[in-house]
Amino acid sequence: MKFSRKRILLFTAILLFLIVLIYTVFYLKSVADYKRTVKETTFNNLDISNVPDGAYIGEYNVDFVYAKVEVTVQNGVITNIDILEHKNGRGSRAEVVVDRIVEEQKIEVDAVSGATNSSTVIKKAVENALTGEK
Repeated sequence: MKFSRKRILLFTAILLFLIVLIYTVFYLKSVADYKRTVKETTFNNLDISNVPDGAYIGEYNVDFVYAKVEVTVQNGVITNIDILEHKNGRGSRAEVVVDRIVEEQKIEVDAVSGATNSSTVIKKAVENALTGEK
């Protein structure tokens, strides 16, 4: 059985369309899951003065944004936060949120405008470092 060139092209076009459609559906679902996870991220009322001296590693991953931080505590005060890894889309501006945390000595500081999701992920990574959560 011989297929005409026209039928082969039509079949190929339909197949490519279906592949793109399936990929788009999966991508849109993962974006929706990511946004929901960030929106549902909560913070505990952590008393930093009760955290023993030391350096703590924490991370938080919501697929599209990931942060890994090292938080240094001395005498019940956060003295430094290093961002070890930060996978983000356009949220690199959020990295200044660690300065706000050190300055205000609390995790629940204002997010960086335009980089809210990355700010949330970095703040949660800091909290996870200090609480030992994964």
